[in-house]
Parts: sequence; C-alpha cells; structure tokens
Amino acid sequence: MGLHPLEFSECYLDSPGFREKIKAHEAELDKTNRFIKELYKDGKNLINATKQLGMAQRKFAQCLGEFQFEYIGDAKTDDERCIDESLQEFSSFLKNLEDQRELMMRNITETLMKPLEKFRKEQLGTVRAERKRYEKETEKYYSSLEKLLNMSAKKKEPQLQEADVQVETMRLHFQEESLDYVCKLQDIQERKKFECVEPMLAFFQTVFTFYHQGFELAKDFDHYKRALQINIQNTRSRFEGTRSEVNELMKRIRETPQEYRQTSPISCEGYLYVQEKRPPPFGSSWVKRYSTFVKEQKILHMVTFDHRSGGKIGETESVTLKSCLRKTTDTLDRRFCLDLDITDRPGTVLTVQALSEDDHKFWMQAMGGKEPIGHYLGRALSKERGIDAQLDEVGLSFVKNSISAIETRGINDQGLYRVVGVSSKVQKLLSLMIDEKSNEVDLSASEDWDVKTITSALKLYLRSLPEPLMTYGLYKEFISPAKGGSPESRIQAVHCLVHKLPERNRQVLGLLMKHLANVAAHSKHNLMTVANLGVVFGPTLMRPQEETVAAIMDLKFQNIVVEILIEHHEKIFADAPESCPVAPAAPVFSAPTRQSKKMNRQNRPLAVYNPQALDIQNVSVVRDSSILATDETSMGSNESVSSQSSSASASETPSERMDAVPLGSSNNSRSPAVAAPRCAPGASRDDLPAAATTASSEKDKPDESVTSRKAKAVYPCEAEHDSELSFQVGAIFNAVTHSREPGWLEGELEGKRGLIPENYVEWL
Repeated sequence: MGLHPLEFSECYLDSPGFREKIKAHEAELDKTNRFIKELYKDGKNLINATKQLGMAQRKFAQCLGEFQFEYIGDAKTDDERCIDESLQEFSSFLKNLEDQRELMMRNITETLMKPLEKFRKEQLGTVRAERKRYEKETEKYYSSLEKLLNMSAKKKEPQLQEADVQVETMRLHFQEESLDYVCKLQDIQERKKFECVEPMLAFFQTVFTFYHQGFELAKDFDHYKRALQINIQNTRSRFEGTRSEVNELMKRIRETPQEYRQTSPISCEGYLYVQEKRPPPFGSSWVKRYSTFVKEQKILHMVTFDHRSGGKIGETESVTLKSCLRKTTDTLDRRFCLDLDITDRPGTVLTVQALSEDDHKFWMQAMGGKEPIGHYLGRALSKERGIDAQLDEVGLSFVKNSISAIETRGINDQGLYRVVGVSSKVQKLLSLMIDEKSNEVDLSASEDWDVKTITSALKLYLRSLPEPLMTYGLYKEFISPAKGGSPESRIQAVHCLVHKLPERNRQVLGLLMKHLANVAAHSKHNLMTVANLGVVFGPTLMRPQEETVAAIMDLKFQNIVVEILIEHHEKIFADAPESCPVAPAAPVFSAPTRQSKKMNRQNRPLAVYNPQALDIQNVSVVRDSSILATDETSMGSNESVSSQSSSASASETPSERMDAVPLGSSNNSRSPAVAAPRCAPGASRDDLPAAATTASSEKDKPDESVTSRKAKAVYPCEAEHDSELSFQVGAIFNAVTHSREPGWLEGELEGKRGLIPENYVEWL
C-alpha cells in the first residue's frame, strides 16, 4: 500500500489518523526535495569536474537507481510502473556509458538543472510555505476554541455570541486552509512523477549529441525513449483528469461539509473535551480527546490527541454507555456539556463537552440523548434530472441509430467523441430519441444533427443511465485485473466479467466496443487511438458508487479496462469463456425497465450497522456488490486527445464541457436490483451474503413442476408499498411462487399475500 489518499471530508474531522496521513505525504515530499537537491549537486559536479567525470557519473547513476516514487492508492498503472522503473533504466544506461569511457557531458544546465531546481523551489517550496500557514492556522484555531469553551456561560449573551462568531470565523478559515493544503499535497505528489522524469529524458537527449558514437547509442535508446514519452503523456493526461475531479469533489464538500462527515460504519466521531476529576483540593481538568462512538454496542472510544504538541497520540480508553443526558449550565459553568452514565463504572457519570451547539446536538442524537433534535446529518436529498434514460428497446435503438450515423457520416472527423456539441442541442436530440411517443429519426440520413452532437448525445445517454453500463456490482471486479497481472490474465479476467453482465448490458457494450474499434482503426484521420477512446469512455461506462478521492484515483484504471474491451472485442463478446479464475461471486442483476416507478436518489446513508438477530461473525459478506444506487453522481470524463500531433492537443473550454449537463432522471425499476425495500439496519442490500443474493440459483430454484413452496426469511425487511410484505428474520412464507416482476417472489405470511425480495429468503 502506497500513500493513503487524503480525503477532503477528513479536513473537517481533523482526526489523528488524518494528521498521520499528512505527515506521510510531507515526509515523501521532503524525500523528493532531498533527492532533487542531491541530483542538482551531482549535475554541477559533472559540469565543473570533467576530470572526475567517471566518479561523478557513477554517483549520479546510483542516486537514480536507488530512488523510487511513492504512489497514491493500492496499485499503479502500467504507465506509472514504467515511469517508476525509468530511473533504474537511466541508471543502467549511465553505467554502460561509463564502461565505454566515451561519455561527454555538456549543456545540461538548460535541459536538466534549471527545470529540476525550478520544480523544487516553485512547487516543493510552495508546499513548505503552505505547511507553515497550515500549522499556524491550527495553532490559532484550537487556541481560540479552548478560550471559547473555557468562557463562563454567565457572561452576557452579546459577549457569548461575539465569541462564537469569532471562533466560527477562525474555524472556517482553518478548514479552508486545510482543504487547500490537502489539495496542494496531492497535486504535488502526482505532478512530481512527470516533472522530475521529463527533465531527465531531455538531459539524455542532449547527452547523445556529444558522444563519439552518439548516433548508434541514441538509436539503441530510441525505442525505450518513445515508450516512456507515451507513458509520461498518459500519466499527465490522467493527472489532469484526476485533478479536475478532485477539485469538483472538494467544491461539493466545501459547500455541504456535513453530508460528507461520516463515511464509515461508526455512528459518530469527533473531538470531545472530557472532564477529569482530581482529589481535593485540585478540582478538575478538561482534556481534549478524539472520540468514536459505536451506536450498536454503545461503546465510546477516546484517545488523547493534542495538535499543538507535535501530534502525539495517547492511549485509547473505551467505556460502555448506559444513557446520555444534557448538562445544564445551572450545575456546570460550561456550555455544550453532556452527562454520560457508564455501565462498566456503576455510579460514575462522565461529563464531556462538545465543540459547538450543532456539535452538541449531533452527539446527543448519536448517543440517544433525551434532548429534542432538529438537526439531522446525512439526510436524503433528491436529485432532479431532466432525462429519462433507460436500457430498454428504445435506448438500444438509439445506440444503434447513433453508431450507424457516426460511421456513415463522421468516422474520419478529427477528435471524434472528444469534440463536444452544444449542450442545449445535445439534450434536445437525446430527449427526442428516447421519447417513446416521438417518431424515430434516421440520423444517418438527417442533416439536422451534426456528428459532434450525435456523439455527445450518445455519451450523455450512457452517463444518464440509472446504473453504469458495466454496473456498480462489478465495478471493483473490473478494476482489479487492470491493477496488475500479465496482459493475458487481464484479458481473461475482463472476458469472464463481461459475461457476468446482464444480457442487455452485454449486448449494448458489445455494439459500442465494435464501433469504437472501428473508430480506432481510422485513428490516422480522426486521431482517436484506443488509448484516447479509453480516456473518453472509461468514466462513462463504469464508475463507483462512492464519491471519494480514493475512488477518483481509480479513474486511470477504468481507461485500461476500456482499452482491453476495444482491442479484444471480437474474442470477448463472441462466446463465454470456457473457464474463469476463481473469485468471490458477486450478484448481477438485470437492468431496470422503462415501466418503472419514480424513485428519489439519495445521498450516502449513515452506515451504522445493527446486526439485529443477524450473527455478523458467521456471515460471509459480499461487500463489492453495489445493489442499491445510493450516490449517483457522475464522475464525468477527461476527454483529451493524447496524440503526438499538435493539432489534436487543444484542450476544451469550460463552455464546451458536457460534464455540466444534467445526467438524466432518477427513474428506477422496482426490481430489487435498483429499488430494494427498506430493510432494517444491518441488512442493507449491499451487505447480503452470497448465499442469500443467489437464492434463485439452480440448486435453490424450486422444481418447475412444483407450483409453490415454503421459504424462510434470512433478513428483516420493511415494505414500502401495500403490495409488499414486511417481515423479520425467521419468518416462514407459505405458497411461495415466482412473481412476474424479476427478482421478486409472491407468498403468504399471517394470512396476507404479497411480494417478497427473492434475495432476502432461502427455500425450505
């Protein structure tokens, strides 16, 4: 595992773990700074001491060979791997030159020394300045916070309000500084890969001209040089796309930070000041502790952490909560306090202080306090979208119509699929084509719609589907082979996964890949190579449900998967593979139909687990399958042509980007694959074990000759409609038959007959 991604949401929690991650990033940048300084020093020796060239050359080569870039995330792309290995390649090359003793090194100042020193001073130096500002703001904010919390509650209300406003202003300024600093850290971590290697590549190109046998040496090195240039360009392109997505995520989190406060299965976490009583006459003291409260077990974990003492972490203390009561200022001259009754310390009451009124309500709600609460985090926000895109016959017809028109009229258009159409026209065309009531337009024969409008409408349609074409459930499985393994194993894995897709998804994906292979075959004219098409269609065809920096870092692997699909479409979509690598089974569901009920998409719910009659220890959970789409935010795509031709390297203007176009309506099917009934906490549909999610497999299916059977509930469920049944774990259903609706059963429970989710029961 490389460096951990720095999530923007953690800037608001400012946890000890977050500070440790920042330290790791800072240490890596310090290491890079030392490396560049050492490299600069060695280069000066080469210029000033030609007589000592041999010794300096070997030291320089050694420095290159020993350094290795760290990376963010859990895997590297092939391009990043090549860039990392390039330093070792350079080192080996220099040693060969030294053995020949024909090395002549001149004119390296402009090609190597200045760019590296510029990067070190302008980029790494900027980070150091940001670091000092960040530490200064940390000191100012927490000092002012403690001063506020120590203020007497008996002071006049205007004084208290003024103090609250001042601290709130400092808090906002501190969080803004934290967001900017985190963004800058990750920006430099990604940038240094090509900023450091590109000057080295230019340096080698310069050195070749001064060798007596330079032509032959350069000829031998040419192939590797070209490959590395492509690796660098690909990495740069991915960096630009990743940076734009990270900035968008930071912007959304900055606007609504509370919605991103929790992303883990714990109920609540943050800082509390804990009262520690001492024997008379010493009174008591208040100690700041980072606290984590697990709601189901009612356990409060507290660890001492002081930002101003170098970030030293103390020991963790855990207590079990019995009850929580609001502490009034009549009994204690401090605001935002709570009294916690502890079960493992009979008769002991633990007094804690929240950071603000909102934070006080937040802890009260999480701990089940008796104070009425009007502030709820993670509330569902419906997303209104203007396009009802579905993967049905109408949608399939539109895809075929678009592909035919593009191949007939614009297969050689430069920047095909990269050059975007006017947003209003694109939306108008897509709305017209997917409207069942309108007459179908033959786009191949119609001159009313230009090619770039058709390509943009096709991409918008694919992004507007309720679920990506390659599904949420198989996202991680598709990404996994792209992170490692041989080319053959990657192709085999993708081949197997494609045939796990629902039939309609696989059909549309096959049509699209065949078309994109045809587009790539005309890349001499349209400049859209397989790699360029991967950049365009990666985020369009596949994306994760979660919206985090870690997920954005996987964008580069999406491109690899799409490239494999394009290059090997004939093999992959022809027949199912004879054998597949053994992997945990993930449930695959059919796409929603057009005859669907209207559902409001919701933001990520608070993931507080509640086993409730479910033995968590004995259940094999499939966590990689995303069944209920809870956070449908399009990742967009960085549609840039990374061709060596300068004519195709122009970037899009903000007004041309289609990412701002509404990505479709929230129409979902009542199929459990899309709109599952509300289930009790702890039995969310993406936490179902494989055995339950495959209740309709061959071994569990009832015999076709049997009209009905009994079934037993293995998960609790609360019905959303009168036609559905509510039940608890262990409920026995009689006269169970398959429903006409895919993924549902019909059965009787306590004299009432209704619908039952198929993957919530097991056959008896």
